[in-house]
Amino acid sequence: MVPVAPTVLFLINEHIATEALLGEAFTDHGFDVETFEVVPAERAEDPAGHVTFPDPAGYDVIAPLGATWPVYEPALRDTWVGDEMQLMRDAAAGGTALLGVCFGGQLLAQTFGGSVARSPRPEIGWCEVTSDRSDIVPGGPWFQWHFDRWSLPPGATELARTADSSQAFVLGRALALQFHPEVDTELLKVWLAADSNGEALQAGITHDELLTRTEELAVDTAARVRRLVAGFLTYLAGQPRPS
Repeated sequence: MVPVAPTVLFLINEHIATEALLGEAFTDHGFDVETFEVVPAERAEDPAGHVTFPDPAGYDVIAPLGATWPVYEPALRDTWVGDEMQLMRDAAAGGTALLGVCFGGQLLAQTFGGSVARSPRPEIGWCEVTSDRSDIVPGGPWFQWHFDRWSLPPGATELARTADSSQAFVLGRALALQFHPEVDTELLKVWLAADSNGEALQAGITHDELLTRTEELAVDTAARVRRLVAGFLTYLAGQPRPS
């Protein structure tokens, strides 16, 4: 009998926030990659609305990705964000491992009893992340683009941080990340094209500087993303599911 490959489902919460380097890293580890678009491009200006998500039982890993909206926005929390939070609870109860990225990490915090609120200052660009468990979350410069931050859910263990915000926590078989390990040059170009409000410049960094630094770090970032996925699979997703 031919073994069935494990499957990761990436939740594309906003059409411009795709899996990029994370998808490649999971493929390298023998995973089939599936995606589910939560808010398509035609709804980007009016994203509220209920969503019927896939059954989490069919996946080994579910990874909610980034978005530009706050997870605590009432109109969203009362519709698809609330639906996605229920998906996270159902997935965790069934033993599916979870990997949340930025908005997705904040979603995990909010789902499991933490809180998310506006940060005193945004983090945009490459920020130095200090890690207590480099075998799970390698330290170093990671890409950031966020205005909110979480407080830890009950029972969670923080693994990494910057001077301004928590950057990673584990809770059961879930790993939440505040930074964007998936970002490569091509994805960043998409984000910069969508930066119509000049958020990067307001944070004191130009688009050219962001692109140059991303290109300089490309080889190192790709290696650390693969180490991060390996650590996640070894220490979280690779553990026996609860009976």
